[in-house]
Amino acid sequence: MSAAIRRSVLDAARTVVIKIGTNALSKADDTLDTDRIAGIAEQVVRWRKTGRRVVVVSSGAIGAGIGLLGLEERPKDLPHLQAAASVGQAHLIGAYDEALQKHGLHASQILLTANDFRRRTRYLNMKNTLNALFEYDVIPIINENDTVSIDEIKFGDNDRLAAMVTNLVERPLLIILSVINGLYDGPPDEPGSQVIPLVERWDEALRRLAASTKSSRGTGGMATKLESMRMATTAGENAIIANGTDPRILDKILDGQEVGTLFLASRAPLPAWKRWIGYTVNPSGQLHLDEGATKAVQQNGKSLLAIGIRSVAGNFSKGDRVSLLNPEGQEVARGLTHYDSPTLQQIAGKKIAEVQALLGESVEPEVIHRDNLVVM
Repeated sequence: MSAAIRRSVLDAARTVVIKIGTNALSKADDTLDTDRIAGIAEQVVRWRKTGRRVVVVSSGAIGAGIGLLGLEERPKDLPHLQAAASVGQAHLIGAYDEALQKHGLHASQILLTANDFRRRTRYLNMKNTLNALFEYDVIPIINENDTVSIDEIKFGDNDRLAAMVTNLVERPLLIILSVINGLYDGPPDEPGSQVIPLVERWDEALRRLAASTKSSRGTGGMATKLESMRMATTAGENAIIANGTDPRILDKILDGQEVGTLFLASRAPLPAWKRWIGYTVNPSGQLHLDEGATKAVQQNGKSLLAIGIRSVAGNFSKGDRVSLLNPEGQEVARGLTHYDSPTLQQIAGKKIAEVQALLGESVEPEVIHRDNLVVM
């Protein structure tokens, strides 16, 4: 049954987004493993020959820079991390381009920050650029722009970036390659622990299976990979975690072999507009709802009115993305607000007539219209 499901997922995929972690691309001395990149390039070509589009989200710039600069360890301060990324990025994209040229393809470099996803115009520009690149013999290589990123505009790790990139492409399959075989049913280093081949439904208990430690060279770990799986599957996409140190891992996935862990989409794919609202960057604020508003939004498909808001947190403007929380503090939805935070502080808990008396009769009756709201 699992083999049939995997084949069905592969057949449905129009675009594959492949994320490759730093550890999967680095040698023991932190230098870039160009042989590994050459092997990945060969397999990417085989995916392309099936008629699928391919995007690679590649870590490794900082790791490559560490090796090239002869550093003994990963820098701990931002300027030296950015310097390592600046040196390493040129080497990284050069290695991909050299490997792909042997097969008649070229590498295209795309460096992104979270602001590129936060702003709708830039988001659409990214989408249009990718679609244009797909017309040519080019493989887009995407990485976070570590040379300029600061905490406010960072993704946190490339696992999250890869999950967000899947929102940009048509009928995606997300593949995250790390140095672990998949999600285990127990501690990976304990005898008897086995890889879970298929996750059909997201369960919060899955988080307890993830180690809290980060990888040695990269910024992520299994916990961040699971969060990326949750982002992808709740947006209606399928995803796989597998071991990128296996020299034939992409071929095995393409063949439908039971490698890694396959996470199935937990809903039908959302429209692109809804995916942008719900599954790109973090919200700018929070609206705490009462029980009636929670039920109206989460179960009855209604818009959010001011009367159902108990309190407002954060500093945001009209049109910003905000998170909607139930009385227990759990996120139930996200949406684009018609009002900024100071105004919402004034009208929270008020009926429409009271809102109109305060702000004028021409104001929007909804705080968040249903068309601009995504149930999580």
